[in-house]
Amino acid sequence: MSPDHPSSLQWWWMLAALVGVGVLMSILRAWLAARQRAAHAEQGLHRAPPPVASPEKPATQVQDPLTGLATRLWLEDQLAAAVMRAEARQRRLALLYVDMDGFKPVNDSFGYASGDALLREVGHRLASMGRGTDTIARMGSDEFIMLLDGDPDSASAALVADRVRHKLQIPYVVAGREVRLSCSIGIVMYPEHGPRAKLIARADAAMLAAKHAGGNMHCFFDASMDHDSENTIDLQRDLRRAIETRTGLELHYQPKIDGRTGDITGAEALLRWHHPERGMVSPAVFIPIAERFGLIGALGQWVTDEACRQVHVWLDQGLRMHVAINLSVHQLRQSDLVDKIQEALTRHKVPAELITFEVTESAAMEDAKASMRIFERLSSIGVHLSIDDFGTGYSSLSHLRKLPATQLKIDRSFVQDVDQEEDAKAIVRAVIKLAHALGLTVVAEGVETQAQQGILRHLGCDEMQGYLFAKPMPAAHLNRWVSLDKSGDAGDRPGFRLSAFNMDEPSAGRPGPVQSE
Repeated sequence: MSPDHPSSLQWWWMLAALVGVGVLMSILRAWLAARQRAAHAEQGLHRAPPPVASPEKPATQVQDPLTGLATRLWLEDQLAAAVMRAEARQRRLALLYVDMDGFKPVNDSFGYASGDALLREVGHRLASMGRGTDTIARMGSDEFIMLLDGDPDSASAALVADRVRHKLQIPYVVAGREVRLSCSIGIVMYPEHGPRAKLIARADAAMLAAKHAGGNMHCFFDASMDHDSENTIDLQRDLRRAIETRTGLELHYQPKIDGRTGDITGAEALLRWHHPERGMVSPAVFIPIAERFGLIGALGQWVTDEACRQVHVWLDQGLRMHVAINLSVHQLRQSDLVDKIQEALTRHKVPAELITFEVTESAAMEDAKASMRIFERLSSIGVHLSIDDFGTGYSSLSHLRKLPATQLKIDRSFVQDVDQEEDAKAIVRAVIKLAHALGLTVVAEGVETQAQQGILRHLGCDEMQGYLFAKPMPAAHLNRWVSLDKSGDAGDRPGFRLSAFNMDEPSAGRPGPVQSE
């Protein structure tokens, strides 16, 4: 072989050298990548890792596409690993469950694009507060979680919560306008507040406690919340089943009385839930659960549909009954609310003027412009509208006079004291005069004594309802009242006016509104 050409042995040595250099380069690149990741972690801006798609963990499970933060699935993986490290090193962890107060009206007023922009800013602010050992995730909608690693105690967790609240209170610019929001934060500590499997649920329960206490605060988990959380989960599951199967739900009707003649002018529809194991569950318990778990739309539609069905039954019996139905603030934000109400009226062949929808003053004024649009659409299909719990909110008279409502309903807190407190009596007198000046009728709820009835009649109150006259009752019981009144065997009990029975005659008065007890 020529000396100018390497031998076979030399070729093998050269090949081995090249392979060795390749291995060394791969090791060097891996080492540099690890250093870069470590440097990134030291910066204190901890978002989700770059999404790397694989059959085991697709990219969409790692990084929230809107905010760039981690997703709930990635947070749960990080939490599991952090708990293992904490157990091995006898260290602590903290979870902060952050929920924005008042975010929904932003979507309703400015649109979803503006709402998404605001959420991106919230995510950026939260990310800027994280340390290299922390994980910050978006749980969905306007809810976020911060996992604080590094052995925090309760004092340091509370300090972080305060910093988060102040950071998120800085005004946002949405569609060229300044918007201010606050947040409610629930805090759990590991291992004090339970095993890993329950930490997120308990942080959520603590957040709800903070929100129910008024919002814009943080709250640590305690054992009583655990029972409430499990109980809430069970109730929402059973309520969902009741709505789907239409079992256990029932409407009761409370008569409304003409303030001058004592005749019954209509009835208020009140929702009742008979749980198969717990018995009657109070609306004060299950309505907030329906709102929390997104069931209020379906529940409200069931109420509207059932009330229309019952009105049709009464019409077939020759009874022209006015019925009032409550609308929650959540229902007012449903884009298809009016269409579904119109569909129920049409399907059950119910004249729209026999139905009144009540909206609380606070709900109507939460977003006055949005409420105005909904009220106008409802008015256009012929139903009546009533402002409920009047006197407890902060209505602007300029907005109030523009709402196409036909009635105001005085809150029971003023009615209960009208015969004992001069200031309550003065408020009721002023509300009645204001309503009449605006062309509205007035309903007083919670009337329980003849003294209250006498004062309200003297002040010119148009309609009343309360235990003095009747408690809410099933439709069949109300039919019994009708039968007694028609037979003239009703005793001293108020009677239905004749126009309620003769459909050929126009109703002698406006329909009464409906309000929960």
